[in-house]
Amino acid sequence: MYDQFASDYDRFVNWENRLAFEIPLLEKILAEVKSPGGEPLKILDAACGTGMHALALAKAGYQISGADFSREMINKAKLNAKSAQLELPFETAGFGALASVFGESRFNALLCLGNSLPHLIDDAELASALKDFFACLKPGGLLLIQNRNFDAVMTKKDRWMEAQPFQEGDEEWIFERFYDFNSDGTIGFNIVNLHRKGNAAWTSEVVSTLLKPQLKDVLTLKATRAGFNNVRTFGTLGGDPFDAQASSNLILVARK
Repeated sequence: MYDQFASDYDRFVNWENRLAFEIPLLEKILAEVKSPGGEPLKILDAACGTGMHALALAKAGYQISGADFSREMINKAKLNAKSAQLELPFETAGFGALASVFGESRFNALLCLGNSLPHLIDDAELASALKDFFACLKPGGLLLIQNRNFDAVMTKKDRWMEAQPFQEGDEEWIFERFYDFNSDGTIGFNIVNLHRKGNAAWTSEVVSTLLKPQLKDVLTLKATRAGFNNVRTFGTLGGDPFDAQASSNLILVARK
C-alpha cells in the first residue's frame, strides 16, 4: 500500500498543522530523557514515512535517524530532507530489523508514530518488534508509541473517518478513509484517492492494507514482556488520561 501511496502521502497529511501541534508535545515527553554531557538526544523514528517528524525534530536540535518498511516512503523522505537542506540517515528497515541496521543500545529514544505498529498482524511479529525497540535503546531510553484507540474502534465499529481535502494550483485531491471489519479480527484499512485537474472528471484509486487492533491492555502487557518498565498510557500526546471509549489515540510511553 505505502509504496503505491508514497507520492501522495504528503498531500494526505496536513503537515503544517500536525507538526505545529505535535512537535512541542513530543519535546515535552522527550525532556524526560537526559543525554550525558548535554549532547543532543539520539532518536530513532521507527516508522518515519516521508520523514516529516524526523526533519522537524532535526531542526529542533535532535540527532535523529529514520526507518520505514516502504522503500518509496524512504525515497520520499530523502527528497524531503534534500528540499529542507538537511542530511539525515534514512534507511529502509521494518520492525524487527532495526537493531541489526542501526546497532544495539544506540538511541536515547525511539518513536513509533502514526498508527504504524498495528500493521503487524501476527502476535509473534508484535513481540519481535517490541524486543527490537528494546534492543535499539540505551539503558534508561524512552519508547513512545502512538496508535489509534482500537478499544473504541472495535466497540463502536464506525467505518468512515473524516475526509482529507488538498488543493495545489488547479488540482484537487480528496482522501476518504474507511475500515472493513473482518471476521478474523483484523481490519481492512482503505484510502480512496479522488483527484482531478481543473474541470476534468474525477479519477479514483483505492489503496488498502490490513491492521491488527492493538488494545490498550494487550499492548501494555506485551511492552512489559519485552522488558520495558514504567509503562504508561495516555489518550493524547499532551498526557490526557486514556479513555477507552472517548480518546482518539492510545499513547504508550515506557522506559528501558
